[in-house]
Amino acid sequence: MTKIREYLEEHRQEMIDFLGELVAVPSIQGKADKDCPFGHEPARALELMLKKCGEYGFIVDNVDNYAGSADINSLAPELAVLTHLDVVPVGAGWTTDPFVLRYEPETDKLVGRGAIDDKGPAVAALFAARAVKELGLPLKKGVRLIFGTNEENGSADMEYYRKKCDLPSMVFTPDGEYPVINAEKGMLRVYFSSDFDDEEILDIQAGTVINAVPQFCTVTFLNDDEEEEDAVYEGISAHASTPEKGDNAITMFLHGYYGENMLLSSLGELFPHGEFNGKSCGLGFSDELSGDMTCVLSMLSTENGRIKGGIDIRFPLDRTKAEITEIICGRLREAGFDIDSCEGVEPHCTDENSDFVQALLRVYERVTGDKGRCIAIGGGTYVHEIDGGVAFGAEFPDEDGHMHSPDEFITVDNLLKNAEIMAEAMAELCC
Repeated sequence: MTKIREYLEEHRQEMIDFLGELVAVPSIQGKADKDCPFGHEPARALELMLKKCGEYGFIVDNVDNYAGSADINSLAPELAVLTHLDVVPVGAGWTTDPFVLRYEPETDKLVGRGAIDDKGPAVAALFAARAVKELGLPLKKGVRLIFGTNEENGSADMEYYRKKCDLPSMVFTPDGEYPVINAEKGMLRVYFSSDFDDEEILDIQAGTVINAVPQFCTVTFLNDDEEEEDAVYEGISAHASTPEKGDNAITMFLHGYYGENMLLSSLGELFPHGEFNGKSCGLGFSDELSGDMTCVLSMLSTENGRIKGGIDIRFPLDRTKAEITEIICGRLREAGFDIDSCEGVEPHCTDENSDFVQALLRVYERVTGDKGRCIAIGGGTYVHEIDGGVAFGAEFPDEDGHMHSPDEFITVDNLLKNAEIMAEAMAELCC
């Protein structure tokens, strides 16, 4: 532990500088072409990371710009650390340029889009592996870093990667929180629409991505003088898996709506402001392990005579995708909407008593001095569809790095601590 900690302290500024290089790449999903399946910027971020890995002596592989890997040595990899280099759109509310990493000495924060999700953890994983390699720890099993480029928009990168490459038997991702996330709720994303013709409301625009509580809802009304007038409802953005941390601008608008449009009235009844579990939609399920489900009306807009919306649902381990789909789609159809698409995944759970999970818990306790335990979450991490995979970091208990929100950050101390924990995990599992 002492050698690893000292090594990382010596490379502190190097870690910060490289994180700044990655943050400077606006790796939001863009238009695909034959060489860049998710747009040029995610591919550029991957190229930058793999180039750095190569400079450190790792064995690198770019899998058609879907994802890439870096092996510490030539041993067959039995452990993979899976991170992603794509980020969500910026949104409003940033106090400085989100693609220029800013250090705040008074708070120790490194602020920038991707700082905690997931470029900061990717840098921590890189330097953890570099520490293990350059300190000459006696690995008996291979370690592989895997960098994806489409986690924020469906993880098609991992679907492609797994067709081309086998995953090691042990996989963890620092795409969640500590100590260990072994259980994740099922997820469902529903897009719906209907014809929309309203004499008073000319336009509605709210929500940028389906997996975030919308911060703003802008409604253009025709006032009594027959002039266009914008009303902006401002809430608080949050990840859709924890809607109680936010304030939904769409449902705020619907709560105060007293017009005669039946579609809007129905949406207001299905999604009351301040309700997070979908009870008014006929849902509201809960179980002992994963807790209450969540249901967020996260997108609403009008375009070409149609009103369109999106819903993000996270459901407990004891329910199925088919069951939740039948209920929510049925209620939307009753309200007069068409279902444009409805896709999701079943819940994920890895045995907390497995040797793999117990080893990670030991490492967490050894480095932090805190008690390790397994937790269940509503957010889907990068290992959701990987059997036996778990999330291990990167946020610490009671920490909020503003993931998917303005002024996203990771502290320098936690950047180094993540690297130390991951290096210790590599040693624990592979030496």
